[in-house]
Amino acid sequence: MTDHAPTAPQPTDPHTIIATERFRKSRGLWRVLAFMALALAVILGLGRFGLPQASGDHIARLVIDGTISTDPARLAAINALAEDDSVKAVIVAINSPGGTTAGGEELYEALGQLRATKPTVAVIKELGASAAYMTAIATDRIFARRLSIVGSIGVLFQHVNAGKLLDTIGVDFDKVASGPLKAEPDFDEPMEGAPRAAIAALVDDSFQWFVDIVAERRGLARPAALALADGRIVTGRMGIEAGLIDAIGGELEAIAWLEAEKGVTKDLDVHTAWPRPETGFDLVGTILGGQAKSLLGLGQGAMPLDGLVSLWQVGSAS
Repeated sequence: MTDHAPTAPQPTDPHTIIATERFRKSRGLWRVLAFMALALAVILGLGRFGLPQASGDHIARLVIDGTISTDPARLAAINALAEDDSVKAVIVAINSPGGTTAGGEELYEALGQLRATKPTVAVIKELGASAAYMTAIATDRIFARRLSIVGSIGVLFQHVNAGKLLDTIGVDFDKVASGPLKAEPDFDEPMEGAPRAAIAALVDDSFQWFVDIVAERRGLARPAALALADGRIVTGRMGIEAGLIDAIGGELEAIAWLEAEKGVTKDLDVHTAWPRPETGFDLVGTILGGQAKSLLGLGQGAMPLDGLVSLWQVGSAS
């Protein structure tokens, strides 16, 4: 006869069963809360003690990634680089389809001022188009991979005419405006007549300035720059032939050029100056924001753009 270890008696009283179940659930909840508290403590610890900062002479890296728009914090970071004597050169690492024309202009002007005090070099990774190319030409030299996408010199204004859809579902759109071109073009009408002419003038003014700075910064005659400004994209190899970039390569080649041509000390460390590393509550917000974007189906860097843009899009001419 085999002996069996005695088993604990199972409660039969309904109140005891409910109390036991509640205890199990509360114990699991407290475990989750304890884990979250530990994770928060680690994050706040990073914020308190900070991350390693650049010390001594170094090369700064300015990362321009994703859709470009104006950014006061980024502008302040660029201005700070110009005043930092420990920064001996700046690498502008670009991987962007472009963005708003104002955002591209802001970067172009700020990097132009930085270029007057520090050697600057652009490194285009996969993509440097439209406002991102506008950014690249503000530097002393442009490197790109052979199969990087560059160019897309142009300006775009998009308009959706939803008039037929509104008619189908029986929605009438009306407005009272202070002038005939206020809030034009309407999204329930085609873009034509005076509203189209006004938008065309807006696009052309931005476009002419874009062509002018390409011609100036790339040493091209204006007709040659204008011929390249039909919105086309080219590879890095084609960009060299067209005069849009200077050389094939990445960050290592850019550093070698800075050392050989700009007298930058060999073997300096490279530190990312923008974007700044996030710590503490900022990092918590970014993590939570990222989770929210995932739930909404938005990828990292996704940003709706309204108005005038210099942005390369698949299926678009600009």
